[in-house]
Parts: sequence; C-alpha cells; structure tokens
Amino acid sequence: MYLPIISGSRRYLDPRKSGSSGKSSSGSSSAGSSGGSSSGSSSKTSSSNFKTSPVPLPGSSSSVSGKSSATAYGNGGGQSIVIPLGQLFAGRTAGGGTRIQIFGTKTYGSGYPGVTGRGVQGRDFPYWYWPCVWGNNAGNTQSYLNGSEYGDSFNASRFGGPLMSATFISNSSNSNPNSTFHLLSDNSTVTSLITSISANCSTYLSPSSSTTPAPFNASSPDAPQPNEVIQYYRASSIVLTLDGYNNSATFSSNLTMPDSPLPSNVDIQLLDCLNQTIALAAPLLDGTSSPPFLLPSGPGMVFLGVVVLWMSFFS
Repeated sequence: MYLPIISGSRRYLDPRKSGSSGKSSSGSSSAGSSGGSSSGSSSKTSSSNFKTSPVPLPGSSSSVSGKSSATAYGNGGGQSIVIPLGQLFAGRTAGGGTRIQIFGTKTYGSGYPGVTGRGVQGRDFPYWYWPCVWGNNAGNTQSYLNGSEYGDSFNASRFGGPLMSATFISNSSNSNPNSTFHLLSDNSTVTSLITSISANCSTYLSPSSSTTPAPFNASSPDAPQPNEVIQYYRASSIVLTLDGYNNSATFSSNLTMPDSPLPSNVDIQLLDCLNQTIALAAPLLDGTSSPPFLLPSGPGMVFLGVVVLWMSFFS
C-alpha cells in the first residue's frame, strides 16, 4: 500500500526495517533519487517521544464535536456524523478519518480520504478540521484555491481556532541557504506540533525556529504562498511550505502538469523529520480510546504500528 507524498515521490507504509530499500506495490525500487532516501537520514528520536496526549479544543469546536480535546499521536477513526442544524456547515459529514489516511500531496484539496480533485469547495470534514485558506490573490488566479466559504485566516470559528504558523529553520551546513519551512494550521494543531517537532527534530533545528505559534495572515505578501507548498495533510487542514520552492503546477490550468522538483539544496534530514512527525503527531479526534501505536523499544525510525514510514525523493 502506498500514499502519495512530497515531489514525485511516494510515501510507503510497509513492514520494513530502517535501512531497507523502498519498493512500490509493483516491486519496483523507489530508492536512488537525487535527493537521497531516508536511509541514513532518519529522525533521531526515541520511543519516549511518541506518547498520546490530549490537545485542548476551543469551546466552539468542543460543542459541535462533543469532544473537549483531540489526541496527538492518536489514531482517529470512529463513525462520522452529520453536522446538525444550527451549527456551521450543517448537513455535511464530519469525522471518521484515520491516521493512515492523513497524507495528501502538493495539491490543494488533497488529503481527503477517498476524494480526488483540486479545491475544497463544498467538502465534508473527515477529520473535523477545516481546510487552510489562501489569500484572495491566489483564488483570483486559480478558482480552486478559493476557500472563502471557510472565512479568512483569522476566523475564530474555525475548528481548532484561527490559522496560525510556525517556522522551522535548518541548522545544516549542507543547506545553503539554510532551509526554512513553514507549518500552517489551526491554533490548537500548530501549538501541539511545535511541541512534537521540538522533541523529535531538535538535532536539525536552528535556535531561531518557532517556539510559539504566530497568526497567519493569508493576505500578506510576505506570507507563505500556495506555490511553495510541499505537502498537505489531514484533508488540507495542515500545510508544510518551503521558502524558495516554486511549484509551477499550482497556478497552472493544465491538470496533468507534474509538480516541480524540490530544490537540490533542501535539508532532507530536517524535511524527513518534519514530515514524519507531522504525519504521526498531528492531533486527531479519536473514535476509540485504544492505544493506536505499538512503539519501538529504542531509537530509530518513526513507526506507525509495526510499519515504517519510508520516504524517497525523485528529481
């Protein structure tokens, strides 16, 4: 089984040990890319970092979902519901999305389990969280980037709170200039992920990286832009961008245009750690209280159950 991920590569969920070569479901190798595989660049984390913990939800989110908190490293799942009359987006379904379905691609509107196509208009909420939104200029350039039905980035009614950002800067001398990544999501998610990323990725982070969330102003010309996105997660409600990256496919009307490759000088170690941590630790609303992870007993690759999250990058 595979899930699409950064650049032209695939995120594989296979029962392999760290250091084995990646294989697709057809048996072809996925290693050997110019960016290098995750072999030799796995995150230096210990199993003690991967414990489920509650992530408080603001009152409006709690009232509609019936839960006072989401769960970092939680499994998600459970039954979806129809949002009742009197609530925002009444009649749409919410809930049911699981951890293993969390990956999208570089395309706005990806990361929705079982749903394909660009854009987020009229979508249900498989993870409860609303998709991130971009500024008016983006929506005016390509209509699928218009998420105005979810309000602007400061909308306090958003599930989890208004959109916030965090910046993670590489400390690697191999990245010139140092790679700068931005995480965008609701306030509760960004707050939680800063803690998880700080715990898991400190080896690769500059001291200048964020320790608290900052408001995301989608209309600011200095804000991260949709063509800088390298990964959407959790029904496009979490975004990871890279300064200096320009995906030509984002603003193109050609639906078959491939995504642009990542810069050759990107810090792959930090990128791999950020990507794995977001995938494993992003808060989800659990359908059950059973522990979702069987954690390894020592340092090494991040495991999801007994499964290694394996990443390779193609130019």
